[in-house]
Amino acid sequence: MRRFFSNLLRLGVKELASLRHDPMMLFLIVYAFSAAVVFVSTGVKLEVSNAAVAVVDQDRSELSTRLTDAFVPPFFQKPMLIGADEVDRAMDVGRFGFVLQFPPDFEADVLRGRAPGVGLTVDATVMVQAGNGAAYIQSILLREAAVWLHSKGIEAQLPIAVVSRVWFNPNVEGRWFSSIMQLINSIVILSILLVGAAVIREREHGTIEHLLVMPVTAVEIALAKILANGAVLLLASVLSIELVIRGFLGVPVGGSRILFLFGTTIFLFSTTALGILIATLARSMPQFALMSIPVFTTMLLLSGNMTPLESMPTILQWVMHASPSVYYVQFSQGVLYRGAGLDIVWRPVLIMAGLGAVFLAYATHRFRIMLANST
Repeated sequence: MRRFFSNLLRLGVKELASLRHDPMMLFLIVYAFSAAVVFVSTGVKLEVSNAAVAVVDQDRSELSTRLTDAFVPPFFQKPMLIGADEVDRAMDVGRFGFVLQFPPDFEADVLRGRAPGVGLTVDATVMVQAGNGAAYIQSILLREAAVWLHSKGIEAQLPIAVVSRVWFNPNVEGRWFSSIMQLINSIVILSILLVGAAVIREREHGTIEHLLVMPVTAVEIALAKILANGAVLLLASVLSIELVIRGFLGVPVGGSRILFLFGTTIFLFSTTALGILIATLARSMPQFALMSIPVFTTMLLLSGNMTPLESMPTILQWVMHASPSVYYVQFSQGVLYRGAGLDIVWRPVLIMAGLGAVFLAYATHRFRIMLANST
């Protein structure tokens, strides 16, 4: 047992030395956990931001003017008044994302309780902004109309008053969500690429033959690569959370960082083993890269971090339950968003550990075969 751990330590130090002399891989790690997190969180807008709005005001009343003036930055640009005959062309060329149309006698009909309709034309080619923007506009119109009616001594006849309270991210800022999701994406991608590239690098440089003549086993070699590269990614995750997400972006992390790192360690055993498995099937670095892309792309897109798992086809849900990324997203969102403890997130942690054991067993089996074929 002492020899086993001694070999792991020496092989792990060798892996770290190899990584230190690979400037492109080091740059990729630094970029993925710093600049990529910042660029995605500040560039990808899930909420409505600076949306272009046009208004066709055929009423020109106090109420229609008040509703028009309610659309203000940073959610909307200052509304532009256009004619009814300009709507189709303006939407076709993409000048506006939304066009509001107030009919003639709009204010008079409201005062008479006739509930007139307000037209809203939406450019649905930008799906996220279209859906969220339409909800924003409806909320603004209802709120401003109720305030205006109250000022006239008329109470709006609404049977239900809905009051929403958001616990995490009370201002619904997209960067709070996207920064953490990008961190998770970087962990998934690099945990596969980093370990797999280490295996391919050994084969292409011919150092795999050197390992074969040493008194080490295939399990020790594979575990050393997993532990060394996993430790690098774990350190990068800590620095990204503390310096980039909390420090630079100012995103509060509600849950225990220690618990998050514990779950991340379990998850890394699964994905790094998967990286070794893919590397044993590839014959060169380009082939490994091409084989990895569909794997981690599927893991990212269908893990539940962008769309709910329940909205996917039933067969696809069953297939994705074999992916550790599904449980890692559940675990990470529970801990970092909701401040959940281990008593709540133990199930995804346990499943990740089980999947990691299966992947590790098969990866070491494939790795042993690869080494045998290299002799």
